[in-house]
Amino acid sequence: MKLDSAPVSLSRTSQTEYQPEFKDGLESNLTTAIIEPLQPVVADNQKKQESALAIFGTTFITIFLAEIGDKTQLSTLLMSAQSHSPWVVFLGSAAALVTTSLLGVLLGSWIANKLSPKTVEKSAGVMLLLISLMLFWDVFISH
Repeated sequence: MKLDSAPVSLSRTSQTEYQPEFKDGLESNLTTAIIEPLQPVVADNQKKQESALAIFGTTFITIFLAEIGDKTQLSTLLMSAQSHSPWVVFLGSAAALVTTSLLGVLLGSWIANKLSPKTVEKSAGVMLLLISLMLFWDVFISH
């Protein structure tokens, strides 16, 4: 018999379902020890918070890396230099990015309610493949 290395707790419980009958009329009170692995006690709120933090961190890093050096950042840089009002440009571009992100989240939520995750994943893959093919076509045919 292989024993698990997890810590165990012993709890004494009276077993009333299995009471052997004695011919002498003696009654017996049998007890058994039930061995259960100890589970870490983690509140549901803590799990949800850790999950929310992981989702936030993953989303932030992914979007941050995707946005570095893209045309939006370059446009913002040029507008800021041209207008000489960097904080106004910052507020305008931040509001625009928040709005487009909100649209993406709302559309994604709507799609998630209508389609299965597998279908969404496959559709995204096909769309990215088509976009890649169109970009390659443009690069090789145009030049």
